Amino acid sequence: MATQTDYLSVTALTKYLKRKFDSDPYLDRVYLTGEISNFRLRPNAHQYFSLKDDHAKISAIMFRSAFNKVKFTPEEGMKVLVVGRISLYEPSGSYQIYVERMEPDGVGALYQAYEQLKKKLTQEGLFAAPKKPLVRFPKRIAVITSPSGAVIRDIITTTRRRYPIAQLILFPTLVQGTEAASDITAKIQQVNRIGNFDTLIVGRGGGSIEDLWPFNEEKVARAIFASQVPIISSVGHETDTTIADLVADVRAATPTAAAELAVPVLSDEVLKLQQQRIRLFQALQAKLAVAKKQLERLRQSYVFRQPNRLYDGYSQRVDSLKQQLTSGFQQTYLKQNQQVAILKTRLKQQTPLRMIQLAQENLQRQQQQLTDAGQRYFQKKRQLLQQQIQSLDYLSPLKIMQRGYSYVTDDQGNVLKRATDFKPANDVTLHVLDATVMATIKKVTLNEQKEEDNG
Repeated sequence: MATQTDYLSVTALTKYLKRKFDSDPYLDRVYLTGEISNFRLRPNAHQYFSLKDDHAKISAIMFRSAFNKVKFTPEEGMKVLVVGRISLYEPSGSYQIYVERMEPDGVGALYQAYEQLKKKLTQEGLFAAPKKPLVRFPKRIAVITSPSGAVIRDIITTTRRRYPIAQLILFPTLVQGTEAASDITAKIQQVNRIGNFDTLIVGRGGGSIEDLWPFNEEKVARAIFASQVPIISSVGHETDTTIADLVADVRAATPTAAAELAVPVLSDEVLKLQQQRIRLFQALQAKLAVAKKQLERLRQSYVFRQPNRLYDGYSQRVDSLKQQLTSGFQQTYLKQNQQVAILKTRLKQQTPLRMIQLAQENLQRQQQQLTDAGQRYFQKKRQLLQQQIQSLDYLSPLKIMQRGYSYVTDDQGNVLKRATDFKPANDVTLHVLDATVMATIKKVTLNEQKEEDNG
């Protein structure tokens, strides 16, 4: 039976297995093919993904230093060939392959990178953008190429033969190797900074795709696209087509063709100038001949034989205009007289005397209306007063006293109305219609009906 000391820890077992992986000579250099899975590009970092086939899958890691050497961009589902070593990752206990080199399966890595960059730049429109036209008669031409190759010799020979008045400026450049792309880009930018060049030729001789690869780099393509100087690209042989050829303003199959595109043939241009001079002289002579014929025809014209006829039409025109002017003046004069007569009539109607007369008539009319209204007002008030006097008369005690009624007051003038107001032996005054009668109360006798009401 095993004791506790016979048991291994997970860490110990993992370390043992890792040593087994690392010491196995067959796992130190493994050539593997598979399909990329779970890939997500991490710029400037280590890349983590998986490789799989129909029946198995293995984790993979590619360190940044190794991945930067890959010429193409891995994609999900791409079949690749990788070279690396197998080891075990202790924290998770999983084994994985550390990839040192990778290329597409069935297609070269450089060709894959070429197609990917070509697709990317096509989508961005660098190939379909409008091309800059070449200067027909360039004065200064910049050439970016190797100073020791046949390219520069062919360009110099062709240019001197065709157009010796053009100035060629060589910018020595690396055209092969890992540093070539950066050097080509820097030279293109330098030519643009100088700024007094009419044309720029970028070229190199033929070679394999690896030799021509600097002209398939993205930085070179973007430098060509951004150039303000028109660029002729002449890279490789006629059958070689690089990204630089597609982006450039003009592509030449050979360096000689590039020089022929850059400059015209001076002798041909001189001949064309001479031909143009002859044509211009002949055209001028023909024009002078036509002008002389026109002059002679004009000399024979009646205008020069009888100059006075030149003014006949103008004289008739002047007479017609005079007549139109006189008729128009008369019509204007009559119209103005009619307007003056109308204004005079309006002025007479608006004279101060007429206005005063109208105002006096209006004043008299208003005075009469005021008098009539006053009389009507007084008449109405008089009738109202009579009605009120009559109504007051109907309410007057005298009117009642005419029917035989009278009233009694005491010595203080108070009207005595009830039996309690009369005291025996008191003096009272009896008011009748036409006199006052002094009397003394002897006896007060209440009415029977009143006594019953009081009882």
